[in-house]
Amino acid sequence: MNLLDIPNQFDVLIVGAGAAGLYTALCLPESLQIGLITKETVALSASDWAQGGIAAAISPEDSPKLHIEDTLKAGAGLCDVKAVEFLAQKAPSCIQSLVNLGVAFDRHGNNLALTLEAAHSRHRVLHAADTTGREVTTTLTAKVLHCRNIQVIQQALALSLWIEPETGHCQGISLFYQGKVIWVKANAVVLATGGGGQVFAQTTNPAVSTGDGVAIAWRAGAVLRDLEFVQFHPTALTKPGRFLISEAVRGEGAHLVDNQGRRFAFDYHPDGELAPRDVVSRAIFSHLQNTAVDLATAHVWLDMRPIPADKIRHRFPNIIKVCQHWGIDVFNEPIPVAPAAHYWMGGILTDLQNRTNIPGLFAVGETASTGVHGANRLASNSLLECIVFGAQMADLEMEISSKVQTKESKSLSQPLSFELSFNDWENQQVQLEAIRDKLPRVVWQSAGICREQSTLESAIATVASWQNEFSNLPLSQFLQNLHPTETASFNLPNIDQQLRLWAETQNLLDVAYLILKSAAFRTESRGGHYRLDYPQLDPDWQVHTTIRNNHWYKSD
Repeated sequence: MNLLDIPNQFDVLIVGAGAAGLYTALCLPESLQIGLITKETVALSASDWAQGGIAAAISPEDSPKLHIEDTLKAGAGLCDVKAVEFLAQKAPSCIQSLVNLGVAFDRHGNNLALTLEAAHSRHRVLHAADTTGREVTTTLTAKVLHCRNIQVIQQALALSLWIEPETGHCQGISLFYQGKVIWVKANAVVLATGGGGQVFAQTTNPAVSTGDGVAIAWRAGAVLRDLEFVQFHPTALTKPGRFLISEAVRGEGAHLVDNQGRRFAFDYHPDGELAPRDVVSRAIFSHLQNTAVDLATAHVWLDMRPIPADKIRHRFPNIIKVCQHWGIDVFNEPIPVAPAAHYWMGGILTDLQNRTNIPGLFAVGETASTGVHGANRLASNSLLECIVFGAQMADLEMEISSKVQTKESKSLSQPLSFELSFNDWENQQVQLEAIRDKLPRVVWQSAGICREQSTLESAIATVASWQNEFSNLPLSQFLQNLHPTETASFNLPNIDQQLRLWAETQNLLDVAYLILKSAAFRTESRGGHYRLDYPQLDPDWQVHTTIRNNHWYKSD
């Protein structure tokens, strides 16, 4: 797609093409002109990596009531009950919608196959082998690409929200596309950019997960919530890329064992390896602290041999394939695993209609804080959240129809040109790459599985100094002073890589700062947030951490 092919205005702009963005696009009325923006291609998102499945109470032995109870229990007192009820009650009809769209979930005969995952009281997780996310996103992508009212804009980078100064309405975004910065208007903007796992040195998230939506929204004045709650998946393969070994493997009967072959997880919780994820992650961390020499490279073992071989072949073909790539035969030897950052429970504060505090701005999926996950997400509720809340956007037309829709002609003025010498570009890139390299290590060490005040405060000071260094870069000075409608061009052949490095580094710095400050603010341990210096649950902290601009406060 050429720059000239992008309209100056859409009815709705969706930023992000994972399950949340794709399903939102399909659920919006066909009468609306939709732009779907992704910084990579439509095939690359965290949803595509989701293995385990999608939860819904569809069996005769199950009910939305039980699903609600399990979700609330996992959420450690911070779930929004109305949001959880909404999620669980809408789940069966949303599953039927996916089936109708052609998502090929596994079946037992004519019935949809259901498996058990940690902290679920019933078999309620639908799956497509061990690549459920890929099956869902592939199906949704195919549908989106056939919709005439949806224009997919690939390899485009959202830089900032365009806020109308008098009304405070979000009226579009600035976009880096094909070597230029442009401004695109919309009656509504939906952020569906996923999580921010790349802020941690060890993560199961893909490279695109740099917290873009949360950072962009925060800089525009959106209210954020509960950013300290990060779920660390207990079983990531300890090889480059930190491939996630699905929770479903333990649900089907795999054992967590130490170097002596002992199932140590029962020392920490009566449910052993099927305890909630945060408990299992801390069990591994604690066990390694007591037994390992080097925590950075230490691991325990996930033994799949208790599962019948035929079931392994049927349910986990992708895990078999990835392990084979690393020379691991899952049928005859255990898999080396350790925890890694996996899912961000907090995000941009939204209501049941995905509205934020900024009129015209919506958020869906992991980017949003709907209240369904509380302090710790129940397994396989994440894909479900994308679908249930994406479906809510079907009513958006009524919200935006009252707005005056003005088609403005494109500005004929020449873009502002930003020029640096080749050496200056190189120096800037070296600075950005150094921050990008060091930042995830600092966040992992200070705000990883176990946290405490002194290391958090030290990390906050370090990140603040990097933010200051970043702001003083020539490119930062130029872009941060670019006014709405002012376009820009650049004088460097590899500007796409430079601009993406710049934008993602800015977002990761902001996300790191927000997580660290939130983790220091909450002086207790709850769900995905564990403080060595405050190891107990505190009833006075059964409240949300809310952030507006640069102010942290408690809220119900």
